[in-house]
Amino acid sequence: MPQNADRAAAEWWRSAVIYQVYVRSFADGNGDGIGDLTGLRARLDHLSTLGVDGLWLNPCYPSPQADHGYDVADYRDIDPDYGSLADFDALVDEAHARGLKVLMDLVPNHCSSAHPWFLAALAAAPGSPERDRFLFSDGRGPHGELPPNNWKSVFGGPAWTRAAGPDGAPGQWYLHMYDAAQPDFNWRNPEIADMFDEVLRFWFDRGVDGFRIDVAHGLYKHPDLPDWHGQGFNEFAWDQPEVHEIYRRWRQIAQSYGPQRELTLVGEVWVPTAAALVPYLRDDELPQAFFFDLLMQTWDAALFRDSIDRAFAAIGSTGATITWTLANHDVHRAVTRYGITERQPHPFPVTAEVAYMRPRGQVDVALGERRARAAIMLLLALPGSHYLYQGEELGLPEVLDLPSEARQDPAWARSGQLDVGRDGCRVPLPWTTDAAGFGFSPSDAAEKPWLPQPQWFAKYALSEQIEDAGSTFALHRGALRTRRELFSAADGDITWLTHPGNRPDVLAFRRGNAVCVTVFGDEGFTVPATWGEMQLSSQPLCDRVLPGGSTAWTRIPRLRN
Repeated sequence: MPQNADRAAAEWWRSAVIYQVYVRSFADGNGDGIGDLTGLRARLDHLSTLGVDGLWLNPCYPSPQADHGYDVADYRDIDPDYGSLADFDALVDEAHARGLKVLMDLVPNHCSSAHPWFLAALAAAPGSPERDRFLFSDGRGPHGELPPNNWKSVFGGPAWTRAAGPDGAPGQWYLHMYDAAQPDFNWRNPEIADMFDEVLRFWFDRGVDGFRIDVAHGLYKHPDLPDWHGQGFNEFAWDQPEVHEIYRRWRQIAQSYGPQRELTLVGEVWVPTAAALVPYLRDDELPQAFFFDLLMQTWDAALFRDSIDRAFAAIGSTGATITWTLANHDVHRAVTRYGITERQPHPFPVTAEVAYMRPRGQVDVALGERRARAAIMLLLALPGSHYLYQGEELGLPEVLDLPSEARQDPAWARSGQLDVGRDGCRVPLPWTTDAAGFGFSPSDAAEKPWLPQPQWFAKYALSEQIEDAGSTFALHRGALRTRRELFSAADGDITWLTHPGNRPDVLAFRRGNAVCVTVFGDEGFTVPATWGEMQLSSQPLCDRVLPGGSTAWTRIPRLRN
């Protein structure tokens, strides 16, 4: 299971732990109820104390906020809600001074319906150069009243919206694989690639250390835009072969800044199998792509092991590093997912991905907390890069009971209010219990947080955890510190270990001179003496790994001559 140890030391991103900052919900610096770059700068010490290597910012470009930043109106500026380019430059400088890398979020599949190019396209005639930047098409039916094909939006409903012509009459349709406010670019028009080349250089020149690429399996569509009659993954809308040339082009741009920068590109690539991820990770394409397969597994030892094996079998052969994550801004929080005791069906048709990302069912929060603590320790023991979503270090559960009028995710509206969407993992963070809004905003804030925080957030506030050695925050901080002591970046392999009784609910592997043991079931596990002495556990240290979801790390004793 090689993880390319000879390159790990030279390329920081191969073993980095990156903290994902959903800027809108991290910290509000000016009191308007919306997180911003000033608030983030004031809380950078939180990331240093936690022990991560860098941060990834969700989109903070100018945007009408139809999908909270993933509808970009200007790719080379900062939204006034979040600050200014000067604030951004100060953030990069202050992060770098703390030894933290800074990654931005790039949104190349689509832009905002308020982008100047799309406004020009709406004002132009069919067949014009302005419309060729997007995917406009005549409708079907006697009067063009039907969409050009049967594709569905990821957010629900048709993937097409009919635009009015310059005379105001119903005209052509435009494609949007997400919300109608997010028109898809036509990547077969060379203007698009040229524009994004300049976007990358603009931010790299400002000191950014890399990009997370949104919908990296998108961009190109089948040139004929045919109907899709399959289930789930639309092979005509996603994963087209031409996309790989774009990533070769971007890799060359990143490498042009020289080895002293070691810039990275991280793809959000949702494809049906681990093997389908491999072409994106060729030596001249993306250095990294998220391995979402593990995030999609329910709490089961065999499923976790099979997923980890798939990662090593597929990605280990590419020269890339495996990029792990258990949570992000698009999925329900780990505590809630792992705490589901009885799954319930969704009340509307969903893809397999959505079924795993936003599962429904009865939740045992205490059980979910134990399992989420065990899962993050298992994850951090694996070789590769790791991405940690904000609030996971506090053990936050999903906020499932937001009032209908507060929900802002377009998936909520487009599904007829059946899909609760992603707002519940985006609720502003609780920092302290002795201030309004749990310290998210300044004490004299004029506005409440943009999403309401439940009163039970008080239990999870950083102020309640930072001095508690048994807290979830202390576990993350200790695991990140101990990880550096136990596991070398050069330890790129893992070896599964057999154990007494070969219990199916216990996973154990060796990496270098350490062992990771995870108990998935309801019976404790005594670590064999040959596996060494416990160094850290997701539950209180004792002479065994406790039941109900627990992970422990041990250091193997030195061999005597």
